[in-house]
This record gives sequence, C-alpha cells and structure tokens, in this order.
Amino acid sequence: MTSLLEGTDRLVTRGTDIGARIDGLDGAATAARGRLDDGLVDAARGVVDRAAGRLKLSATHTVVGIAGATGSGKSSTFNALTGLELSAVGVRRPTTSWATACVWGRDGADELLEWLGIPPRHQTTRDSMLDLGRSDQQAELDGVVLLDLPDHDSTEVAHHLEVDRLVSLADLLVWVVDPQKYADAAIHDRYLKPSVEQQDVLLVVLNHIDTVPEERRQSMLDDIRRLLDEDGLDRVPVLPISARLGTGIPELRAEIARRSAEKQSTRARLDADIREAAGRLAEANGDVQTRVVEPTQVAELDDAFADAAGVPVVVEALERSLRRRGNKATGWPVLGWLGGIKSDPLKRLDLDLGEDGRRLSGRTRAALPAATQVQRARVDDEVRGFADKLSTGMTPAWVAAVRRGAASRLDQLGDRLDQALADTDLGAARLPAWVGIVRVLQWLLLLAAVAGLGWTGALAGLGRINDPDTISVGGVALAVVLLVGGVVLGLVLGLVGRLLVRGMARRRATRADERLREGVNTVTHELVIEPVEAELAAYAAVREGLARARA
Repeated sequence: MTSLLEGTDRLVTRGTDIGARIDGLDGAATAARGRLDDGLVDAARGVVDRAAGRLKLSATHTVVGIAGATGSGKSSTFNALTGLELSAVGVRRPTTSWATACVWGRDGADELLEWLGIPPRHQTTRDSMLDLGRSDQQAELDGVVLLDLPDHDSTEVAHHLEVDRLVSLADLLVWVVDPQKYADAAIHDRYLKPSVEQQDVLLVVLNHIDTVPEERRQSMLDDIRRLLDEDGLDRVPVLPISARLGTGIPELRAEIARRSAEKQSTRARLDADIREAAGRLAEANGDVQTRVVEPTQVAELDDAFADAAGVPVVVEALERSLRRRGNKATGWPVLGWLGGIKSDPLKRLDLDLGEDGRRLSGRTRAALPAATQVQRARVDDEVRGFADKLSTGMTPAWVAAVRRGAASRLDQLGDRLDQALADTDLGAARLPAWVGIVRVLQWLLLLAAVAGLGWTGALAGLGRINDPDTISVGGVALAVVLLVGGVVLGLVLGLVGRLLVRGMARRRATRADERLREGVNTVTHELVIEPVEAELAAYAAVREGLARARA
C-alpha cells in the first residue's frame, strides 16, 4: 500500500489520515473478496484505485465537473465561467461522448488530464498565449480544471458511461438544473440521492432564472431546497444564475474559486467516497465482535472425528491384544498354549505394532470399519454446529463463508484420519520387562512340575514314594513337592500376572488413546479449525479496515 500513498504529503496538510483511510478500505476490500457481494467489493476497490490515482497527481489543481440534463444550460454555464465559447450549445452541440476541459494553470495538469481521460483535442488552457489579457475574475480560477460533461439524460449510452465515469472522478460537482426539469427523478434518483456522503463537494445551480417571474423565483428556490433536503443533501447550496445574461455567474465563479483556493475539495471528495464505500461494506459486513475457537469446541469436534475414525475400536483392540499377549506370557504355559489359537485383535484390524511391525507388514493404512451413517451424521452436525457458534450474529454472507470454510476440506477427512491412525505408534510392540521375568519364572515352574511329575512317576513305579530314604520336604517327597508346587505356583503366578497385565494394558490403552486423539486433533485443526480461523481472521481484517476507513 505504500506506493498508493506516494504524493499524499503534497496534497494534504500535515496530520491528515486520508492515506490511512485508503489503506484501511484497501485491506477491507481485499479481505472481503469472495465473501461479501462482489459488486460492493468491486465498488470499494474502484474507490481505492481512484483515490490512490488522484493522490499521485497534481495537488494544485481542483477538478470541477459541470453536469446537467439536456437543455439545462450546462454548456452555456461552462462558457460563461471560462469567458470563451468552448462548448457548443443548443442545436449546435455535437454528438460526442467526450467531455470538454478548460484548465487555469497548465503546469502539472497534463498527467491529471490524462488520468481523467480527456483527449488533447478537447483541452483548452485558459491562460495560454492567446489569452494574455485575461481579467482578475479569470485569474482567481488558477488551479481549476473545469469539465463540461455530456448530458446525463442523453439517449447515447456512451454519454451515460462518460458522465458516470467523470462524476466519480471530479473533486467538485456543479449540477445545473432548469426551471422545467429541476425535479426530474432522473437526476435525483441516479445522481443526487446516492451522493449524501459527497454533499460537501456538490453545488446545485438553477439556470435560466431570468425566465422565471421575479415573484416566483424565491418559491422555486425554496422548492429545490426542499427536494434536496428530502434527498438528504441539506448542506448543498443552491445558486440562481442566468448563463445567457451573466446573472449569478460571478457568485458561482467566486464559490468555485474559494473552494479551489482552500484545496479542500479533493480531500473532501476522497474522504466522502471512502466513507460511502466503507459504509456500504460495513452494512454488508456487520459489526459483531470476532469470536475465538474455544477448547471445548475443539474437544467436541475431536470426539466426533475420533468416533468416526474408529479410535474407540482401536483402543479396545489394543487393550485386548495387550491383555492376550501379556496373559499368554505371564500365564501358566499349558493354558497359554490352549489359548494361543485365538487371533490378535490388532492384527484383525491390520494395525501395526510399531516400527518393527510396519517393516514386517509393509502396510501403512488401517483396515478399520468404515464410518457408519450415524457417525458421519454426527461429524456433519458437529462441524455445522462449530461453524454456527462462531458465526452467531454475523451477517448471512459471513455465516455462509464460515460454513464453507468449515466444510471446505471435509472430503479429505476419511483419508486423513485413516492415515493419522496408521501413523500412530500404539506402543504395543514390546511388553514390559517384568513380563519377561514372569515368563522365565513360569517356565522354571513348569520345568519343576514336569521334573516332579517324572520323578514322582518313577518313584511310584518303584514303590518308593513313601520310602523314608526318599528325599522329602516336611515329610512330603520332594518329587511331589516339585510337581504340586510347580503347578500351584504357576497358576497363582498366572493369576497375579493377569491382574498386573490388566492394569498394564489399561494404562497403555489410555496412552495410545491420547496419542491417537493427538493425531485426530492435528487433522481437526488442519481440515476444519484452520479454514474457519482464516474466515474469522478475514472478517476481523474487514472490520478493522473499515474502522480505519471510517475513522
């Protein structure tokens, strides 16, 4: 935006913030693009471009447009102000879509005339070498670029377009009306009513006052005043003139000269245009405080996404898998062999057990059941509710924008959640070290039981179980002690191990659930929260920019 502000210091007195206003409207229009009505945004962008373009041009010239309907005497007024017959009048007026320009003080005006789009053949320099004897009345208009615009009610479309273009560019507008058509809706509805913000750079001139009986002149002026007040233009002055006789022309020239000398019209026009465009954008934008995403809202989305992704299924399968493997490792080996025919719950879901499992399986995606219709409906409801809570009180355009942002990437949700689950290390690759110790103890107890069984069988075959010479413990043969002790201690150790495994599996499942939900949370932020926050940031940028533009 810095380039747009070049030339501002040449135009405006120190301390003005017109550059900041343009900057604010520019930022608001940029952020509103694709969210608010394109027509409003285009209009605001046009104001920014025109204001920036005008600020780069001559600060010593004031562009004054003379506009009016056919027969109003607009061109006669233009000629009377210039003191030259520059514009053809009446039936002699040419059919052209170009405006005529008269410049007082050519130095620095060329770029301005080029920006206005006035061809050189329609330009006249009032203080040229051909006008050495100009009067003081003409000298007071130094710095004025006077434009005679085409008739705004012309049947030529090109005339309408040219009038509309130059009306938006002029620093000061003089609307010429006549006694017959001063109340014409064409000028009031199309040009005057929409110019409430620009009324400080408007003048209304009642021409042909000489054709009105003297006793009716004041009442006609009062009627024009009433119409302007109804249009909201209560600060716009009304001047009676007769361009043919020169009546009122000195007063009109003096008013134009005064405003040009003060160098306020350009700034006032730019300010008015900026405020008007900003006001229209503000009406469409709304002014509610920007909301922020609350952690509880994120948690609700995460729950819905985790449910749809099958996180509870994975956590349950992990816990069951850990318990199965842990029980098999810590339980009595004989019972472990019998229970080994059951498949691992995690393998049924095609979930990896870690880096080792990933290398072995060569798979990167989980074979989880697809989300049910109920789960998908919950996701849709949560996303819509999330967007609606954050857009409560906003205008319909922003409600729609936030909803679009929330749903803009939901088509990627299934794949992203599936990948997030597949990429999460569930922590099931290795069992705790104490499980290995228990496993060794179980095998030692099993070996003791087997040894005791064989020894007991041998003693029984020899009839020496109760032989006093047989090695015994507390009066019981050591062989029987090994057999019974190995089995009983193995079963007891298995029961204790089962309890320990249950706690271990629950803790690991809880940690895995946290890791899985962290992955889901990453997907939630990427696919839903970040797009919504981008829309909220755009809304805040529009609101902030409009506040600066209207300050």
